[in-house]
Amino acid sequence: MNYWLMKSEPHDCSIDDINIRAGQALAWQGIRNYQARNFLRDQVHTGDKVFFYHSSCKEPGIVGIVEVVSDASADLSAFDNTSPYFDAKSNPEKPRWYSVDLLFSRKFSKVISLKQLKADPALAEMVLVAKGARLSVQPVTAKEWQHIIELAGE
Repeated sequence: MNYWLMKSEPHDCSIDDINIRAGQALAWQGIRNYQARNFLRDQVHTGDKVFFYHSSCKEPGIVGIVEVVSDASADLSAFDNTSPYFDAKSNPEKPRWYSVDLLFSRKFSKVISLKQLKADPALAEMVLVAKGARLSVQPVTAKEWQHIIELAGE
């Protein structure tokens, strides 16, 4: 099992939006960065655990946990010309973009803020806190995962 952090702007998709799906998975679509796509396509697998992170909001931070419930498949939004994620250069026979399905696991009782994460010496090597790190899909080490679980009081 691997650990990941996935970012979303809460006005697009929040942890609550995933939670209200009542046990139904959400297709994690719209990733349009090649490095993030490569993680999804090549390394993210069914059973992996994910910190769900709210970005571009009043208090950016980790808000809960979701689980990957499917291996990567073609991101169908790339072929839908009504989707904001449409990519006219995508080809269904050789997909350019991939998605996975996510299932709600739990919401933290408090946000583990970016400010708190950056100030924590135990997380100094975490991809999220690196200068210029903007990937919407990024790996988390087992040690980082456990430390953040402890910070959340879970």
